[in-house]
Amino acid sequence: MSISSTYYPSEPTKPSVVTATVPGPRGHEALKQLSNTFDTRPAYFVADYDKSCGNYIVDVDGNTFLDLYAQIASIALGYNNPKLIQTLTTNEMKNALVNRAAIGNFPSKELNAVLTKLLKVAPKGQTHVWNGLSGADANELAFKAAFMYYMQKKRGGRDVPFTEEELTSVMENKTPGSPKLAVLSFKKAFHGRLFGSGSCTCSKPVHKLDFPTFDWPHAEYPYYQYPLEKYEEANRKEDDRCLKIVQDLITSWHIPVAALLIEPIQSEGGDNHASKYFLQKLRDITLKHDVVYIIDEVQTGVGATGKMWCHEYADIQPPVDLVTFSKKFQSAGYFFHNLDFIPNQPYRQFNTWCGDPARMIIAGAIGQEILDHDLLSLVNKTGDYLFSKLEDLQAKYPQYFDRLRGKGRGTFIAWDLPTSDLRNSLLQKLRLNGCNVGGCAERSVRLRPTLTFEPKHADIFVELLEKSVQEL
Repeated sequence: MSISSTYYPSEPTKPSVVTATVPGPRGHEALKQLSNTFDTRPAYFVADYDKSCGNYIVDVDGNTFLDLYAQIASIALGYNNPKLIQTLTTNEMKNALVNRAAIGNFPSKELNAVLTKLLKVAPKGQTHVWNGLSGADANELAFKAAFMYYMQKKRGGRDVPFTEEELTSVMENKTPGSPKLAVLSFKKAFHGRLFGSGSCTCSKPVHKLDFPTFDWPHAEYPYYQYPLEKYEEANRKEDDRCLKIVQDLITSWHIPVAALLIEPIQSEGGDNHASKYFLQKLRDITLKHDVVYIIDEVQTGVGATGKMWCHEYADIQPPVDLVTFSKKFQSAGYFFHNLDFIPNQPYRQFNTWCGDPARMIIAGAIGQEILDHDLLSLVNKTGDYLFSKLEDLQAKYPQYFDRLRGKGRGTFIAWDLPTSDLRNSLLQKLRLNGCNVGGCAERSVRLRPTLTFEPKHADIFVELLEKSVQEL
């Protein structure tokens, strides 16, 4: 029996769209009412989550969509997963929800077991975790950890006390207490919409217009030609070109670069992939210049690429310093292994809740389900099958499948269309034909199904994708 049948015996066998438009009449009315209290302009449709099941999302009009977007890559196991629903009945979840602890001051008796479950699926080489509330928050917390670590080393170690000048000047947002430091990130990156994460985000203007940003550098992310095996030499030159830019920025930027932040696959920015060579060379550069190396696995983590953490394909040695997570884990935070990243005094890395214990419980349950059912093998099997089907479509309709990428990366697959208008039209036609699919960058289609997406689902998608392409 397939995993989706085990989890979801009532999962629909195919999509069904019963309205001429999406949203339909009920959806439009629901959005109209909701708009009185909420900004509904980004809404695709209004979902009925009670009726959604497995790999299918249902809207209030009764339309049933095969979901390859999964809440912007945030649903790991499918809708209404029975194992996750079981966690709602546990005493630890009751305490997490009803008695939401300020766990930095009043940790629950269950907390150690909760954290142990998270660390069971930590990236290779990472032994500790600090929790946050969202992907952007995870990155902001990682920046804080990196800056404190960097200054601690510059100061001479954990036991060196702060100077009176540092303690005084920081209260006026001045040096040396508030040092001028930078995080180097990459063009087309998306790391969040807060102030530090927003300064590292460089994908679309709308993400950061009108708010102040830090004066931090953006290097160029490699832009490969596909298929990779055909363009090895050209892509290696592209890696080296971008590595030189990183090296030059670190050595020439007018304030010290304390940390480097990178997505192993730039997701929001267009599903741009970084090679094993590129990610390892960045490690060499960060070690040479004493820069903290942060991998952002918010969208790429928790199995979507066929490994629990995408950067594990690169086998980076020594392991990176910090790995941030959120989305499919339905929790947030960062993993680390060097205990010097724990601040030298309490209350420096701190807030009321220090993460969300309820979400941490869910994350542990998700990780356990991935292990128990070997879902990574399923992701790889389905991804290989789906990619081969897409290669067939690319051969038939090459004008609509440029730079097909994600081979050997599970179901983390994308391709480009000639224009943004054509891409948007394809996404709209896919929805009308029963598939909920997302885009990224200006003209890319990205696939982000759950980890329980199987070849039978891929067959349905490919059939409806070809139908939608023919309707362009």
